[in-house]
Amino acid sequence: MNALALARTGTNEKVLGCRVLRFLIFAASFGLAAGPAANAWGPTAHRLTNRWAVETLPSEIRPFFESNRQFLIDHANDADAWMAKDPFERKRHYIYLDKYGVFPYLTLPHSFQRAIEQYGKSRINRDGLLPWQIGDYSLRLTNAFKAKNWEEAKLDAAVLGHYVADANDPLHTTQNYDGQLTGQTGLAARFEIRLIDRFSNFFIQAPQDAVKIDDPTEFAFQITLEAHTWVDHIVLEDRRSLVGLQSFNDDYFNRFYSQVGSTVMQQINAAAHDVGSYWYTAWLNAGRPLLPAR
Repeated sequence: MNALALARTGTNEKVLGCRVLRFLIFAASFGLAAGPAANAWGPTAHRLTNRWAVETLPSEIRPFFESNRQFLIDHANDADAWMAKDPFERKRHYIYLDKYGVFPYLTLPHSFQRAIEQYGKSRINRDGLLPWQIGDYSLRLTNAFKAKNWEEAKLDAAVLGHYVADANDPLHTTQNYDGQLTGQTGLAARFEIRLIDRFSNFFIQAPQDAVKIDDPTEFAFQITLEAHTWVDHIVLEDRRSLVGLQSFNDDYFNRFYSQVGSTVMQQINAAAHDVGSYWYTAWLNAGRPLLPAR
């Protein structure tokens, strides 16, 4: 896989090996070799992520999530809807990693307080809060489980799934999120919505089993860093897929999918694994409360 697949050092290392294997399988199914390596995923991707995440859960908690699967799917896009009423919501869905120097952006502290001290609150807010939002929402779900507030837990789980899926979207990690910096405006909709809506019926569902996450915020940073390694690949293939065409027609999307379809599939499967892992971790950190049947 790309270089960053080995960068989640100290944080659930076995997961990375599984992701490498899964990508090779996807790449082989497309006849591709592993290549170099938004906003948001569209509604379809978020619904798929929450739906598939249930499949990753262990038997101790799966019945609760299974019985509420449709709720988790139905509310998978709530956080996007909140943007219409909350002007501060948008910044919680992305982080512009490439505003912080050179990959792997070692100058950006992963501690929110240290990041604020180093760059200032306005800079951190402007360039995105996604990994920290995931850490906060993971704690929120933990507290809902502790309080045995099952209705809140269901909604928190659905929304946490949304943010975690966003972190797996490469275009959520770059300031060139819509291709606007490279003369490719509209890339976000083409990659995150139109491509997925056209081809999602062909996606292979193969997320790995959920695992306990040691540090929810740090793990979120590793997710975004890994996703970020695919940005250049997506930008390049979007440009190549349009060569000789006058519009983003069926030929364009067929070309684009042949080059980035395996990446999309990998990232949605990775998102499902990560979402399940965050749900499982919140339950463990809450003291393993007995969950209701529904």
